[in-house]
Amino acid sequence: MSAESNGAAAAGTWRLGDLTVNRMGFGAMRLTADPGGGPSDRARVIGVLRRAVELGVDHIDTASFYISSLRSANELINSALGGPYPDGLVITTKVGPGKNESGEWTPAARPDQLRGQVEENLRQLGRDQLDVVNLRVNGPDSLAERFGVLSELRQAGLIRHLGVSNVRPHQLAEALAIAPVVCVQNQYGLGHRGDDELLADCGEKGIAFVPFFAIAGAGRERGAGTGRDRGAGAGDGAAGSDPKDAALYDVADAHGATPAQIRLAWTLHRGPHVLAIPGTGNPDHLAANIAAGAIRLTPEQLARLDALG
Repeated sequence: MSAESNGAAAAGTWRLGDLTVNRMGFGAMRLTADPGGGPSDRARVIGVLRRAVELGVDHIDTASFYISSLRSANELINSALGGPYPDGLVITTKVGPGKNESGEWTPAARPDQLRGQVEENLRQLGRDQLDVVNLRVNGPDSLAERFGVLSELRQAGLIRHLGVSNVRPHQLAEALAIAPVVCVQNQYGLGHRGDDELLADCGEKGIAFVPFFAIAGAGRERGAGTGRDRGAGAGDGAAGSDPKDAALYDVADAHGATPAQIRLAWTLHRGPHVLAIPGTGNPDHLAANIAAGAIRLTPEQLARLDALG
């Protein structure tokens, strides 16, 4: 399966407001550190970003709090792709949480601090307007006041479109009562099915559903070959296997693919409004992730995989 012949466009497209993107995108969280926790190789991850765009990725997910001791995802994106950015490239970022210089999480931003976070993303990315800003929440409390601030910044022209992240259905309803929402970004995948109803609701409303950690369950499947032998080639996890994943390996074998690629393909099969943003700092894993967008699962294979959830 060739990423060059298929590219990110093989998964089809969806809309983020008035912006059309390929459903196979790229997440920047893994760019700042290597698998051992040390700083990433700067030249290597800049190369990964440029290669992602060459392979058709036009939707990159990031945040100003994607940082390590020496690396900032936003700065890497700007260095790799900015000055000017490619036409049609959509960059989605998040505000709400924060990290200090030691990498420790800080309390969620107050409403009066959100403008500063938006302006910091603008500065780091070298842009005059952010394409999409997700409000990341933590817990079931009302997001109305904070989302209202972002709505005002959208009206002022600093933000083009708004989304929400880590939300519950009542919080999405709150946000929609204030301003249009183009995407919902929640944890979801083959082993994390708690948001099935929210995913379906987003489809009915024409809102993109953008899972994060869609291949997190692939952590114990990394190896070197294909199918049962190779494991997750597309992921950055730890080695091992579990007999209960026999169906996953069987489907991977049938497609000459890795379990991680099948997890991505399954996610994309959940609906035409579902986007994928797998992230990696490894160029080989990048190519495998993007190639997963061309995998077409049969109804029988989907039924077997659905049963795993």
